[in-house]
Amino acid sequence: MRYLLSAIAALGFALGSDAASAAEHTTDSLDQVKQAVADGKAVLLDVRETAEWKAGHLQDAVLVPLSKLKREEKNPELAKELSEKFSKDKVVYCHCRSGGRVLPASDILKRLGYDVRPLKAGYADLLKAGFSKADDPPAEASK
Repeated sequence: MRYLLSAIAALGFALGSDAASAAEHTTDSLDQVKQAVADGKAVLLDVRETAEWKAGHLQDAVLVPLSKLKREEKNPELAKELSEKFSKDKVVYCHCRSGGRVLPASDILKRLGYDVRPLKAGYADLLKAGFSKADDPPAEASK
C-alpha cells in the first residue's frame, strides 16, 4: 500500500509540475550551427544572465536572459523586443553555461513562434568548438 501511495504521489507531481520542459536539446551538430549562423540563416541566443555575458560571450550571440524571458513572457513588449533582435524566419540556437537553462527558454520562445533549437553544449564548450569569443570592449580613455 505504501508503494502504491508513493507511485500515485509521484504521478500527480509529474502531471502537475510546471517545471518539466517539453523542449529537447537539438541534434544539429556544432558545425551545422556555425555554418547556419555564418550563412545568416540562424542566430545564437545567449540566455545566461547579464553578469555572465559581461564576463565573456560569443561574438555572434544576442543576449536575452532566461530570467527576463520568464518575467516578461506574457508582456507584448517582449515579443516586440525579440523581433527587433532577430526574425522568426531564422533558426534560434539557444545556449547557456551548461545546457540547462536553454530548455525552459526554448519552451517560451516556441510559444512566441520561434524555431528554437537548444544547444546542449555550454559557453565553454562552444569556445572549444571554435566559436569566436567577442572582443573585450575597449578600455575607457583616461582623462
